[in-house]
Amino acid sequence: GHPDHIQAHRVAMYAASLAAAPTFAPDLGPAWAIRKVYWTAMPRGVVQAGIEALRAMGDDSGFAAQDPNDLPYVCDDDLVTTVIDGTEFVERKMEALAAHATQISMDSGFFALSNNLGSQVMGHEYFRLVHGQAAGPFDEHGRELDLFAGIE
Repeated sequence: GHPDHIQAHRVAMYAASLAAAPTFAPDLGPAWAIRKVYWTAMPRGVVQAGIEALRAMGDDSGFAAQDPNDLPYVCDDDLVTTVIDGTEFVERKMEALAAHATQISMDSGFFALSNNLGSQVMGHEYFRLVHGQAAGPFDEHGRELDLFAGIE
């Protein structure tokens, strides 16, 4: 729902269309069809599990008070085609998020839990393949584990 993220999505999708158009800026080189296009995703099941974990620890405010069905950035689990395990990079990712203090509060709620629930959740990135063909390896849910699989 962030306006800058929405605009970045629009620009990227339009750029993908233009890249494949042979008559658009031929001076830049031949047209090129992007093999795979993904949209980021946040599976409802992951959000629900996070909310339940917060509530189990006694938190019923902020993020814990949310209903995943009311959150605009949540999608049905069956729409998620790809999951990337980035747990080895969580510390750097959390540091990068902390640098955006005007958008994310690291001092309360989701990110401030003593058991680092927020950082545990942030160890995986989820995507929806919207153009191209999924390629293995796959996890037990049939989701791709490699964004670049199948690209020559």
